[in-house]
Amino acid sequence: MQPTLTVYIARRFLITLGLTVLVVAGVILLFDVIELLRQTAKLEDATLGLVVRMGLLRLPLMLQTALPFVFLAAALMTFWRLSRSSELIVVRAAGVSVWQIMLPLFALVLFLGVINVGALNPVAATLFTQFERVGQTVGLGTDKPFSLSRGGLWLREQKEDGFRVLHARKAHQDNGELFLSEVLVLEIGDDDIPDQRIDARKGRLSEQRLILEGVTISIPGEVPQRLPKMDVATTLSLPEIQEKFAAPESISFWALPNFIAFFESAGFSPHAHRMHWYALLASPAMLCAMVLLAAVFGFNASQRRGDWLARVIGCTVTGFLVYFFSQVTYTLGQSQTLPVLLAAWSPALVAGLLGLALLFHLEDG
Repeated sequence: MQPTLTVYIARRFLITLGLTVLVVAGVILLFDVIELLRQTAKLEDATLGLVVRMGLLRLPLMLQTALPFVFLAAALMTFWRLSRSSELIVVRAAGVSVWQIMLPLFALVLFLGVINVGALNPVAATLFTQFERVGQTVGLGTDKPFSLSRGGLWLREQKEDGFRVLHARKAHQDNGELFLSEVLVLEIGDDDIPDQRIDARKGRLSEQRLILEGVTISIPGEVPQRLPKMDVATTLSLPEIQEKFAAPESISFWALPNFIAFFESAGFSPHAHRMHWYALLASPAMLCAMVLLAAVFGFNASQRRGDWLARVIGCTVTGFLVYFFSQVTYTLGQSQTLPVLLAAWSPALVAGLLGLALLFHLEDG
């Protein structure tokens, strides 16, 4: 195919893609701001400007979720405009096959997918982290009282008469229990003044009980008390702790491998983060598969309005079926029912093979 024609089709697709991104981003922002206004209706510090800012901070991450549909719609609209102006018919009559048209488009979409994963995803993750911090300042409930770093494990537990802060120099998970070493527990009252301090050589969190060994209890104005063992009732549980750690979506693509390695070395299951990382790797192929599905419904369409309406509906339904299938496999991958690689790559492979089969069936060149 002539380079001029390749550049022309690519330019038409990029213009349509940009307009589609703007429209979808506007719709997402509108509904997200409405939802945030509902959630912050009783919060005095949540002004309209702050809510809009929060919506803008979360928008890039939400837009990434809708990106396959954006590419599907942009490709279908591009093929529709080329067909409506009879340009596609002239190109096909000149002996250019559908594959000569699609291969350069695939290369462009693959390039955009790589840029999205390598550059835009880290920006979206950073902005989402800022969204969580802004939400925490207004009391939206995004506060995460759990932190795991190379400095140790920090836990914060709210109580009726104050709160409790727990720090462990080392922590690891084994057989459904959390084992701690060099434990520090601070019991802080309603007046934000520590009531007592508990130091322990090691501890174990099991069935909402914190079992400490080698304990030293320090209360202001009293002589420290030493105990060989001590049980502390707690509302914390291991599943809750794992759930409250950093969401995979809030971590940059480039930072995920190190986070997974560190999380795993601490004895926690990094399966959700590993699944998210592989899904990001597969996302450029997924975008190509959606463009291929758009080609199935966009080529060889007649100019009749009813025909195009049926094709748009068929393309939309197919896109939702692919999305539903991807969400099912993603959930099965997170729950370790399916291997991570299979769960991450199967939606793109199935959609791509389906599109290839249909296009081979419909096309003769």
